Amino acid sequence: NKRVTIPLPRIDIPHFSFGSGEKGGVGQGEGEVGDEVGQGQPQPGEGEAGDQEGKHTLEVDVTLEELANILSEELELPNIEPKGKENIEDKKYKYSGIQRQGPESLRHFKRTYKQALARSISSGDYDPDNPIIIPVKEDRRFRSYKITHEKTANAVILYMMDVSGSMGDEQKEIVRLTAFWLDTWLSTQYKGLERRYIIHDATAREVDSDTFYKTKESGGTLISSAYKLALKMIEDHFNPSEWNIYLFHFSDGDNWSGNDTADCMKIIEQNLLPISNLFAYGQVESRYGSGQFLRDLHKHFGETNEQVTTCQIKDRESIMDALKVFLGKGK
Repeated sequence: NKRVTIPLPRIDIPHFSFGSGEKGGVGQGEGEVGDEVGQGQPQPGEGEAGDQEGKHTLEVDVTLEELANILSEELELPNIEPKGKENIEDKKYKYSGIQRQGPESLRHFKRTYKQALARSISSGDYDPDNPIIIPVKEDRRFRSYKITHEKTANAVILYMMDVSGSMGDEQKEIVRLTAFWLDTWLSTQYKGLERRYIIHDATAREVDSDTFYKTKESGGTLISSAYKLALKMIEDHFNPSEWNIYLFHFSDGDNWSGNDTADCMKIIEQNLLPISNLFAYGQVESRYGSGQFLRDLHKHFGETNEQVTTCQIKDRESIMDALKVFLGKGK
């Protein structure tokens, strides 16, 4: 039930306002050389108390679920169909009936009163002028529950990001915003959703979310190091028969060598695709990045591959288009 606050743009109705006094003229009007044009706007915390109303910002609170529904409608996203073999049975207790015996904590007071009233009327003891109803032991009713087994599905998102010198703060902010929307949507599709974070330059390591978005290195880039670590984490912690696995990799497209790129294609094709619901690569545009890795993926897998989803994210305005590409297949 987490909520977010969204500021709404507000357009004021046009109106006339009185000036704040003669300040001297400029241009072709009145005024002499050296006259003060104005004193400017006071800085926050300066000036005297005023008698005019301030500017108010309209805000609306929405839950993350409502936000996900809005996202779904805007992008026309399909509901995800989890892999069948990972479904896990979960016990659910549902109060669905009434019984004569039970603990006091489950007593149904409304049904107990109705039973006592019916007994009082049928026995002739009920007095409309003095409608006092006293339940006896036989009148008590209790809620009963039954255990149902429902299928649930667990999911894990493995975020991978290049943090080499060519990935700046602007690129990381785009990744952060994209990941927020991915999280928001997938959280509505799965009851249990875990997130893991991998950063890489020439080597890869697992980190927490805060480190993921703030770390910057100055070394080169070996993308295969991230894919190898992701594979090891899946093998150690996320059995593909029990988990829906989503892999999202963000980079500016630079890689150290063609040999490492060839290793990446091999790991994706032979190891990651068979065990994951989705492998998605988002290339964040950078003035220092070559963008070559996206071209290599297209060359190896094709531009419209059902198993490998790729997208170029040029700026913040491109994030919604990227989400449409990443989530539009309903996997």
